[in-house]
Amino acid sequence: MRSITTKLILSFLLVGISGALMVSLIIWQRTRLAFDQFMLNREQESLLSLLVLYYQQSGSWAGIEGALPRLREYDPPPFPNPAYERRRPFALADATGIVVYSPDPQQVGKHLSRGDLRRAIALELNGERIGWLVIPPTGRLLQPGSIEERFLRTVRSATVLSLLGATILALLLGSLLAFGLTRTLHELRGAALDIAQGKYGRQVNVRSQDELGELAQAFNQMSCQLESAIHARRQMTADIAHELRSPLTVIQGYTEALSDGKLAGNEEVYQILHQETQHLIRLVDDLRLLSLADAGELPLALQAVDPKPLLVRAQARFQIQAEQKQVHLVIEAKEPLPAIRVDSERMTQVFDNLIQNALRYTSAGGTIWLRAAQDEQGVILQVRDNGAGIPAQDLPYIFDRFYRADKSRSQNGASGLGLAIVKSLVEAMGGNIGVESLVSEGTTFTITFPKEKANPA
Repeated sequence: MRSITTKLILSFLLVGISGALMVSLIIWQRTRLAFDQFMLNREQESLLSLLVLYYQQSGSWAGIEGALPRLREYDPPPFPNPAYERRRPFALADATGIVVYSPDPQQVGKHLSRGDLRRAIALELNGERIGWLVIPPTGRLLQPGSIEERFLRTVRSATVLSLLGATILALLLGSLLAFGLTRTLHELRGAALDIAQGKYGRQVNVRSQDELGELAQAFNQMSCQLESAIHARRQMTADIAHELRSPLTVIQGYTEALSDGKLAGNEEVYQILHQETQHLIRLVDDLRLLSLADAGELPLALQAVDPKPLLVRAQARFQIQAEQKQVHLVIEAKEPLPAIRVDSERMTQVFDNLIQNALRYTSAGGTIWLRAAQDEQGVILQVRDNGAGIPAQDLPYIFDRFYRADKSRSQNGASGLGLAIVKSLVEAMGGNIGVESLVSEGTTFTITFPKEKANPA
C-alpha cells in the first residue's frame, strides 16, 4: 500500500466504522436495558395492584394461594402478557415479614432475611404497610411474534442500517477528503518530476490557505527562483564565453600571423598581445573572486578602520588619472567619524571599481565626490559624480554580472563584472549598497556599514 490517498481513505473509513459501531452497540444495549426495565416495571405494577386489591377485599392475606393461582406464573389476570416466559415465581410476606405465600411450602411461616427485605417491595394500603413482595431476578426470553419481540427486532434492524449508512457515508466523505488533501500533493509530485527533467518554472495551483497551500506557494516560489537561476547561469556562461572569445580571437589572430610570417614581430604587436593577456587574467581573477564570494569562502581580514583614510587612499590612487581627464576628485568627510569593521584591501577594490566607473562617464570639467558621514543606521560612504547618469530602466540590473547599461563598454576593456564585484564585497563585509541616478545629472553609489563600538587607536 504505497498510495497516500488509499491510506487516508482507509483511515477515514476505519475511524467512521469504529465510531458508528461503538454508537450502535451503545444504543442497542441501552435500548434493550430500558425496554426490559419497562416490562419489569409494568409487570410489577400489575402484580402490586392485584395484591393490594385482594388485601383490600379480604382484609388479610389468608387464602392468597387459592385465590390467585395464576400469580405462580407471574401473569396477573387484569394485565395478561404472553410475551415473556416466566422462570421464577414471587414470594409474599405480611407486614411483620412472615412469609404467607411462596412457591416453596417450607418457606411459609418463616421470617424474610435481611437480604430479601432489601430487595422486597413494600405493599401499602391507605398509608399503612400491609406486606412485602419479593421478586427474585428472572431471566426473560421474548416469545417469537410478540409485540415486544417485533419492537426490539425493528430497533435492531434500524441499528444495523444506521451502521451500514454510517460506513457508506464515512467511505464517501473519506474519499472526498483524501482526494482533496492529496490533489495538491499529486500536482507537486508531477511538477517536481518535470523540474527534474529540465522543465523549469512549473507552477501548481494554490487551493487553500493551510499548510498544503503554504507548501504549494513555497514550491511555486522555489520553481520561479530556480528558473531565474538557471537562466542567469546560462546567460552568464554565454557572457563569459563571449568575454573570453574577444581577447582570445585577437591573440589567436596575431599569433597565427606571426607563425605564418605574415606579420613581423615588433613592440606594438607584443604590446597588444600583452594587453589582451592582461585582460584575460583580470577577467579570470574577477570570476574567481565572485565564485568565492558566492560560496562564502572569500578571505577577509576584518578590522576596525577609520573611514576617512580609505577615501584619502582612493583619491591618491586616481588623482593623476582624474587630472588627465580634467575631472575634480573631491573628499567630503564630516569628522569625527566612527570606525567601521572592514577589510582595507577589499575596500580599495570597491573604491577602485566605483571611481573607475565614475571617471568613465564623467566629462571634462566634471566632479567626483568621495563622501563619508554617519546617521542612526551607521556610517555612510558615497561615490557621486555629475556625469552622464544611468537610465531608469537599467538601474534594477546595474549590479548584475555582465550587464552593461552602455553597450559600448565592451569596447573599452570593461568586463561588466565591476559593480557585481563591488556588491559582493560590500555584502561579504556586512554592509549594503544602493544606487541613485538621473540621466545627464549624475550617479550616486551609497554604501552603509554598521558602526564599530570604539574608534581604532
